[in-house]
Amino acid sequence: MSQDRAAVLAAIEEEVRACTACRLYQGTNNPVPGAGDPHAEIMFIGEGPGFHEDRLGLPFVGRSGDYLNYLLNLVGLNRDQVFITNVVKHRPPENRDPSPDEIVTCKGFLDRQIGIINPLVIATLGRYSMARYFPDARISSIHGQPRYDTDNQRVYYPLFHPAAALRNPGLRRDMETDFHRMIEVLAKVKAMRGEDAPQSEAEHQPQSPPPDDKPEEPPQQLRLF
Repeated sequence: MSQDRAAVLAAIEEEVRACTACRLYQGTNNPVPGAGDPHAEIMFIGEGPGFHEDRLGLPFVGRSGDYLNYLLNLVGLNRDQVFITNVVKHRPPENRDPSPDEIVTCKGFLDRQIGIINPLVIATLGRYSMARYFPDARISSIHGQPRYDTDNQRVYYPLFHPAAALRNPGLRRDMETDFHRMIEVLAKVKAMRGEDAPQSEAEHQPQSPPPDDKPEEPPQQLRLF
């Protein structure tokens, strides 16, 4: 079954690589379909690839990715245990926000990825992915507040975009608190599905400090509120 999931995700990646359905593919170096565990319990959905992601074809590999790695390590996880993707699969020019029609064009890819992975927690990073599940909400008001989907035995969990915390270090305490709470929420969803609970936070090892706040060029998407 693991090979089947991986094969289906690989086929979706190939479709993304060949996609010319919207203008975003123009002038990019690589599509960024997503990466991670086909059996991930937690799936992170960001907004769109940035400069570094476009260069490498992988999601969250710049400073935002470093900070996301730190947050994952903080709760005893790593990138190999989760799946990370975005609402659009090619970098918007100059890191602008993805437009509604671009998000709709990529929606089928994302829906299929969610369907095959079937995560217990879908954690949104930033307001464009948040809008899929929390329309008209403000991230500053609802971050860290789960919405349980009993039909799919899943939870939708809104988080600030890591770039927001890098821009505004005052958000880091909220980000860390929300990540710890996410593990508690995961345990509740696992109970809903009749699965074993995840490792407790008490068993997690101490982690290295987060990356510093030195700006990088070109900037990541930061219009998050």
